[in-house]
Amino acid sequence: MKSMLSPCSEALPDLDPAESQWYLNRELTWLAFKRRVLHEAQDERLPLLERLKFIAIVSGNIDEFFMKRIGGLKQQIGAGMQELTPDGRTPRQQVQECHAAIRELDATKEDAFRVVQQLLRGKGIVLASYGELSAREKKQIGQYYHANIFPLLTPQSIDPAHPFPFISNLSLNLLVSLGYPKSRQTILARVKVPVGFGTPRFIRVGGGDHFVPLEDVIMHNLDGLFPGMQVKSCELFRVTRNANTEKNEEDAEDLMAMIESELKERKFAPIVRLEVEKGMGQVHRGRLASELQLNEESDVFEVPTLMAMRDLMELARLDHPRLHAPPYYPVDHHLLHPSRSIFHIVRDAGAILLQHPYESFGSSVERLLREAASDPKVAGIKMTLYRTSANSCIVDSLLLAAHNGKQVAVVIELKARFDEQANINLAETMEEAGIHVTFGVVGLKTYCKAIMIVRQDYSGLRRYVHMGTGNYHAEKSREFCDIGLMTCDDTIGRDVTELFNYLTTGFAVKRNFGKLILAPRNLKKAILKKIEREAALHAEKGGGLIRFKMNALEDCDIVEALYRASLSGVKIDLIVRDTCRLRPGIPGLSENIRVISMVGRFMEHSRIYHFRNAGEDEYFIGSADLMKRNLEARIELLIPVEAPELKQELGFILDLHYADQRQVWDMLPDGDYVQRMPANVKSNDGSHQILMARAEQRSKAVLKGKRIRI
Repeated sequence: MKSMLSPCSEALPDLDPAESQWYLNRELTWLAFKRRVLHEAQDERLPLLERLKFIAIVSGNIDEFFMKRIGGLKQQIGAGMQELTPDGRTPRQQVQECHAAIRELDATKEDAFRVVQQLLRGKGIVLASYGELSAREKKQIGQYYHANIFPLLTPQSIDPAHPFPFISNLSLNLLVSLGYPKSRQTILARVKVPVGFGTPRFIRVGGGDHFVPLEDVIMHNLDGLFPGMQVKSCELFRVTRNANTEKNEEDAEDLMAMIESELKERKFAPIVRLEVEKGMGQVHRGRLASELQLNEESDVFEVPTLMAMRDLMELARLDHPRLHAPPYYPVDHHLLHPSRSIFHIVRDAGAILLQHPYESFGSSVERLLREAASDPKVAGIKMTLYRTSANSCIVDSLLLAAHNGKQVAVVIELKARFDEQANINLAETMEEAGIHVTFGVVGLKTYCKAIMIVRQDYSGLRRYVHMGTGNYHAEKSREFCDIGLMTCDDTIGRDVTELFNYLTTGFAVKRNFGKLILAPRNLKKAILKKIEREAALHAEKGGGLIRFKMNALEDCDIVEALYRASLSGVKIDLIVRDTCRLRPGIPGLSENIRVISMVGRFMEHSRIYHFRNAGEDEYFIGSADLMKRNLEARIELLIPVEAPELKQELGFILDLHYADQRQVWDMLPDGDYVQRMPANVKSNDGSHQILMARAEQRSKAVLKGKRIRI
């Protein structure tokens, strides 16, 4: 595979940290992360259905990459843009190199699937082809087909009287070649495979765990759709459409109507990828590419086995406990005893640090809102919502609070990618209940995570606040590693009041924040200033240390600042889940920087920023990754964590991740990654397993009345 790096020299003196050769490509480093995720599907230490799950995850992620990233690059090409990325690539070069990387990734995915599929057969879970079925099984499937599938099918002919049909995004389609008896004329027809709305992709055969793909069933039962005709061929294809259809919201009189218009346009957006089954005839392949206005050489991807592997999640959820990771149930935070008011607990503690998924989202964040909705002393609730669950207890609590006469204000981000329609529906439901719904500041996505509850305490009104690194999404809270802070700190309370006043009005003039750091207002400047301060303090006193944990490091100003801090001698430890422009370990530039990436049972999603600050350690958590869009085009928050025991807890998490020998990949100077392997195979626990066990131990210790030790 072609390197993601620009040509570079080895260890030259007086290196310029701003030169393009020291910056990796955003898209290619993200695809490299997907290779690390896909490696989990190849890891023999994982149960089989977990390995299958990772194949499905990567498949879905690649679909979204085409919709968002390749779609955006193609728009740049169409607009004639030639501006180089910080790593020195044009949009066309990026598309070409991404295509090459994806083809390599697809080949690895195919190999992993064949291995896992064969191993699952040995466990009685069989994904068979229609041809492998017995006559009895075919009869059974035929009966199911005619009762449940056939009524949903709509064959469409392709001829001068019937133009090429509309092909919906990510749908599976059959291109059927037909002929009348005693006629040499060939007719083409398209049949959409009706996956979804209660119709599974994989049809169960008999009473066991034997399945056959839906498209295979349809292919072998076409006689009912085309009676009296001869089926000459039947070939599967699938398209991916561009999801970048955003309009200028500054010109919109009605933001919700504008988003609904965008969704309609996305349905008909240009196609950016055509997938065809291996062996499709060259004429049909060329015809499809031509009709869909694609380049047959570059935009057509041949699939040798199963198309749309994201649907394998259906099988990955099968009830076979031994083929899954051992179940884990989040425990209650050791301070949040259910017999006391959560407000009294937070007031006594001052601040409580939450770690999901190890500690329960339901008995912390959801409980906070649930109690607020019914507490007669609570006067108002304000909250931001970016994404939330379909059947959310949070939404129920907000509706109940409004019903109980409390003032409820919610800032909903309508432009949360792929959740737009859900958020529109949510906004309408809330407005009907009397909740004050706003959509944030024009031109900026509201990505910060914040709840403020105003309560009449014994000493007057007090503001209780929750802020965190993850969305208010109960399902994702069991899959993503996130950190939250509940506090009643007066200064933070005043800051969050200013935040919501800004979000609901868009007026930013003369808003002062005591502790919170807000993007795009000053978050980037604050990070850069703290990096420079660390270098200055190191020059004066030594011992400089910067530790960041984030999903992505993409902003070039931040990367350059980190390079310069490294040149000053500051030790820099970075945990970057996916995209990383920075190259660690380059003599004369970044030999004081190390970068690791973590892949494991849960998705790493928390952001932690630590500056040693000459022994006066500063820790922040927040919603923001160090990406240009997050720092300059979104409303993001960094929240200081000030209590010594909570700082110690964050330090423990960072130390644990850096020492991990099970889930960590070390980044090399050339941008490649090497997976760590435990020296002792019996010691196979990674950070996730250790944090699960630790949360359980602390919970049990509280039940036994023991003192908790960090």
